[in-house]
Amino acid sequence: MHDELIRTTNLFNTGTFKRKCTISWNGDSNEYRGTAAASSGTYEYPHAASCKKRSFRSAGCIFTGRKEAERHCGARQFRGNPAGIILWQGDITKLACDAIVNAANSGMTGCYVPNHNCIHTFAGMQLREQCAEIIEEQGYAEPTGKAKITKAYNLPCKYILHTVGPIIQGTVTKKDCELLKSCYTSCLALAAENGLESVAFCCISTGEFHFPNEKAAQIAVATVKEFLKQNTSVRKVIFNVFKDLDKAIYEGILQ
Repeated sequence: MHDELIRTTNLFNTGTFKRKCTISWNGDSNEYRGTAAASSGTYEYPHAASCKKRSFRSAGCIFTGRKEAERHCGARQFRGNPAGIILWQGDITKLACDAIVNAANSGMTGCYVPNHNCIHTFAGMQLREQCAEIIEEQGYAEPTGKAKITKAYNLPCKYILHTVGPIIQGTVTKKDCELLKSCYTSCLALAAENGLESVAFCCISTGEFHFPNEKAAQIAVATVKEFLKQNTSVRKVIFNVFKDLDKAIYEGILQ
């Protein structure tokens, strides 16, 4: 049975055109099969080490096999995760899944850094306005470990799930771990409540919030695996990573 891995996604972006690619995962043969839409012009592989621009002209192409799929679209599914856990390295704002997760601050309205490469920038001002309305209506800052859902506006996904992760100051505590787990369960529960099938998670609380990358990944994977055992609408969970470090950590855990 073929299962859609990542719906048609704008993974090949330049200033001149977008090349669309669709990938399917065959669970019976443990094989990827992908089709790339016809296009021509100049493009760059966002996940290639060199990221050099190349000229391309084609009436469309088909590639089969995990390595080819990974090379063209940067996605990977692991044999030990038949429930639909996927690892993808790249820009989460380019994914056309049902929902992507925004690691928010307690105000939920973004960082306000001009031209910052973040979800609020690419979704547009409508997102900031909706988030501000949510905070005003509830009358208090968003608690850590909870989740809210908004439209995605200018993004290719349908919705955005917002969650505030724990901020680490010193040693990671049991409470910090519980709150991070709650971020994942709250987002997944909200996705299921809204009938969503595919959710892409960023690395919540790492980076500026200083949660150790490996510990955070362990909590993320364990929590998602536990949730996917339930009978809900959520069938695909994408762990989106940007750094090579996080990619290596998730690969080690998911192997």
